[in-house]
Amino acid sequence: MRSRFVRFQLRDLLLIVVPVLIAIAAATWFTFRFAHPAPPETLVLAAATKGSPYYRYAERYRAIFERNGVKLDIRESVGSLANLKSLADPTSGVDAAFVQGGLVSSNDTQGLSSLGRIAYEPLWVFYSGGKPLERLTELKGKRVLVGPVGSGTSTLAMRLLAANGITAETATLINRELPDYVDLLAKGEADAGLLVLAPEAKTIQRLLRTPDVHLMSFTNADAYAQRFPFLSRLVLREGVVDFAANVPPSDSTLIATTVAVVVRESLHPALVNLLAQALQEAHGQSTVNAAGEVQLFQTAGEFPTNSDPEFAFSDEARRVYRSGAPLLQRYVPFWVATTVDRLMISLVVLVPILIPLLRFAPQIYDWRIRRRIIHWYGELKRLEAAAKSATTSEERTAKLRELETIEAAVDNLPIPLGFADRLYQLRQHIELARRRLTFASRF
Repeated sequence: MRSRFVRFQLRDLLLIVVPVLIAIAAATWFTFRFAHPAPPETLVLAAATKGSPYYRYAERYRAIFERNGVKLDIRESVGSLANLKSLADPTSGVDAAFVQGGLVSSNDTQGLSSLGRIAYEPLWVFYSGGKPLERLTELKGKRVLVGPVGSGTSTLAMRLLAANGITAETATLINRELPDYVDLLAKGEADAGLLVLAPEAKTIQRLLRTPDVHLMSFTNADAYAQRFPFLSRLVLREGVVDFAANVPPSDSTLIATTVAVVVRESLHPALVNLLAQALQEAHGQSTVNAAGEVQLFQTAGEFPTNSDPEFAFSDEARRVYRSGAPLLQRYVPFWVATTVDRLMISLVVLVPILIPLLRFAPQIYDWRIRRRIIHWYGELKRLEAAAKSATTSEERTAKLRELETIEAAVDNLPIPLGFADRLYQLRQHIELARRRLTFASRF
């Protein structure tokens, strides 16, 4: 008897608990699969050619990613414009890329967000001959090197030259690879050359030391910075490149763009957050070389920037730069922290589902038990109605036997202790019905 009661009680509980568990599992699966899926195990970063500053930056990020259990796949490219095209192509597989400032239009920034600028990239203008060059307008009628076709150097050079009235009609614009500048300027086969490179680049170092090749100092650098928000004014101090040889021989005012790390807006927030952490670790402090010298044009705390003049800025990156890594990631591994975050988000989805379920589950359980008792009340009422139409003692005796059947069923009814009062009320009503039938059968 007791085992039968336990089976019925367990069945009642399962009929309530199982749907609740199914709802919880479905909501959790939906949250993990669609609302907040797990971050990919790999991030693809488009850099530049091996040995370039971009590639070296990417290698520093890769070490930080590996420390957090995430793979960073560095993809070689020919430069910033190729990187932009990869970001715009949904089939390229590229998630993030280095992009030189000054190359994009408003149409190029759709669907992309910046994690900030990470370094200066000066626009160097070298010229041959003895007459000093101070303004780009002085390049009219000259032979001017503007970098390879489609390169970041060429795009920025043509934009700034056009702003100064220098076009293919007013000057001879020559597209050549940047390393070729040294020989072309040294041999007098070109009058000037514009190129965008980091100061430690070999081509820059060679040009600064080439006889009869001079670095132009912009007298109107502030005007460029005011007109073009992606440009800044820098000063290369006398002798800072080589004290012994006094390179450069005097202070030179430069204009510089900056390089941004740009990601697709669809990139998983956890990977955006981790990449921002890598940028902060790699660029937040001044880079010191093996000789203990600080990299030129880099001041601790200046990079990465928390704004961008050309791209929408990532909210995830802003949170990292303002508050540091997420709290959990400071104490537990990246993957553990992201799993906990996903569970917390799933709770946000589950709570609106669980509250009504847990609220109505006891009521549903109570209804099922009451329904079991009410069923026999219905049978009892039907029996009493039928007994009223009974005209013979045999018919009344048959109704008494039916009543005994109902009573036996009620005696075996699995009812929890909390509903015992209702069960005893039902038994009292059965007994009352028996008395009425017994009394009626005597006449």
